Amino acid sequence: MVITQTPFRMSFFGGGTDYPDFFDKYGGSVISTTFDKYCYTTVRHLPRFFNYTNQITYNVIERTNNVDEIKHPAVREIMKYLDMHEMRIVYEADLPARSGLGTSSSFAVGLLNACYALKGKYVDKRRLANDAIYVERVLCGENGGIQDQIAASFGGFNRIDFDASGYHVDPIIINQDRKRSLNDNLMLFFTGFSRFSSDIAKKQEEKIEEKEQLLLEMKKLVDEAEKILTSKTDLNEFGRLLDYTWRLKRMITTDISTEPIDIFYRRALRAGAAGGKLLGAGGGGFLLFYVERDKQINVRKALEDLLYVPFEFESGGTRIMYYKSESFDLKGIKTGT
Repeated sequence: MVITQTPFRMSFFGGGTDYPDFFDKYGGSVISTTFDKYCYTTVRHLPRFFNYTNQITYNVIERTNNVDEIKHPAVREIMKYLDMHEMRIVYEADLPARSGLGTSSSFAVGLLNACYALKGKYVDKRRLANDAIYVERVLCGENGGIQDQIAASFGGFNRIDFDASGYHVDPIIINQDRKRSLNDNLMLFFTGFSRFSSDIAKKQEEKIEEKEQLLLEMKKLVDEAEKILTSKTDLNEFGRLLDYTWRLKRMITTDISTEPIDIFYRRALRAGAAGGKLLGAGGGGFLLFYVERDKQINVRKALEDLLYVPFEFESGGTRIMYYKSESFDLKGIKTGT
């Protein structure tokens, strides 16, 4: 049996420039961090006492006699990709799926990590990120960028740069007190709205050529944000820059925001937030705001209809919490598993 813990991520700047159609031509950059909300993936071989050969538990329970019958695309494709058979897989998480925190990619990374371990193989973080990108974008055919898989695998507060040759992950060099202040001034709220990010990502991909100048401007903000973080500049400028990148992002497609989300956003600014953004591809999920400590009570009152979620930055990335090797007789595999 193997249990993995994989963090969720929040992306501050550069989202959209991590799409291959953009960064192959112009290069791309994002600043993101993982934080202390996780998904937990448990894998083991299913004992051969049942009239089914695979059991997959997430928000539903799937029991199948054939891998191809599995409805969850990432589970199905990872089992085929790694030649896994007769599996019991359980997914649990601290936060809901389809909420703009890269949850599906965290699950893919965590499941890959667990399956490799169950097979007795060690793989490094880059291999896990690359495999997760391949599974989601190629095998599952889902639209989107590639920052989520990298963030979930590596963990930490990073700048990730993309180009046609690949990607580079570099930690943001920021002293501990300043990083603590940034964490203390960020507030996360759940809107209650969820969406399937691949659908919105597809529309964004269709707009890449048309919106190149917007994306180039968003890419420039990564450099500005890094300068703010690594210098003695007032951290409130980070919040104001969040507001600017959010206004740019809203111009890519009309599906990125909604009227209720816009109302909540305006309430937060009136209550004292310096800026913020909707996390992820858009359409729903979590709103993130930069708010000075003395104004946070007012912002919480203004957004009392939303669930406030405190959090701490984390730096570990995906990890194995529990490992116990299993023997598995390949010759005894039931037909069709």
